[in-house]
Amino acid sequence: MDTKILALAIPKEVSHVTETLKKANFKAFLVGGCVRDILLHREPKDWDVTTDATPEEIIGLFEHTFYENKYGTVGVVNESTEDTRLKVVEVTPFRTESVYTDKRRPDAVSFSKNIEDDLHRRDFTINAIALNIEPEGNGFTGNIVDLFNGLKDLSSGIIRTVGSPDARLSEDALRIMRAIRLSAELNFTIEKETFEALRTHAPLLSHIAKERVRDEFVRILMSDTPMNALILSHELGILPFIAPELEEGVGVTQNQAHAYDV
Repeated sequence: MDTKILALAIPKEVSHVTETLKKANFKAFLVGGCVRDILLHREPKDWDVTTDATPEEIIGLFEHTFYENKYGTVGVVNESTEDTRLKVVEVTPFRTESVYTDKRRPDAVSFSKNIEDDLHRRDFTINAIALNIEPEGNGFTGNIVDLFNGLKDLSSGIIRTVGSPDARLSEDALRIMRAIRLSAELNFTIEKETFEALRTHAPLLSHIAKERVRDEFVRILMSDTPMNALILSHELGILPFIAPELEEGVGVTQNQAHAYDV
């Protein structure tokens, strides 16, 4: 699906990255959470670009970069801003991924020349939308690449995995926490098959580093609906892997004026 949207407000620090790549005859798309937030009229917390350039080609185009991982992501540093959301724009080549034996990261990645390959590997449909921005007057227009009906799920308030829920969650178990967190932050409903897969694969969270679980849990607590997320986590059998003390308090009644359990 290719849809054009008009009058986008894209920070100059971000458009500079995409325009620089395109002037060098590379493709460049905004992708992931920043596209989701733009379409929901929310302010993105960070900005991600995907491209058909290799890490070495990306580094050669920008004055200040860093490259400290094996997954191809290059940080383009904008030294002219103090805004932490724009200080670093992450640029990653289109890629495909091998198996995830540690239930968190792919064992290996291969770079691709096709945006379609990159979107197929993503977690949820609402995060698998790519946006190709172009200057238009004082702003930008954008052509959307939406292979998995992410726009429809955004409109309906649905969280659904890209492809098989079992495959996506068993690849990266932190996606279990991410689904709960997105549900809380966006007040979205989790699609039925995805919901059942979350319940089935909840024990895989034991493979994830505690600090990564903590980071997602903190974001859940800082969301607009943390209580709903905690109840959902209990229903899915996830709460023991997040905060077992809270699980122990479920159903434990309190005396006198307390209407709720512990």
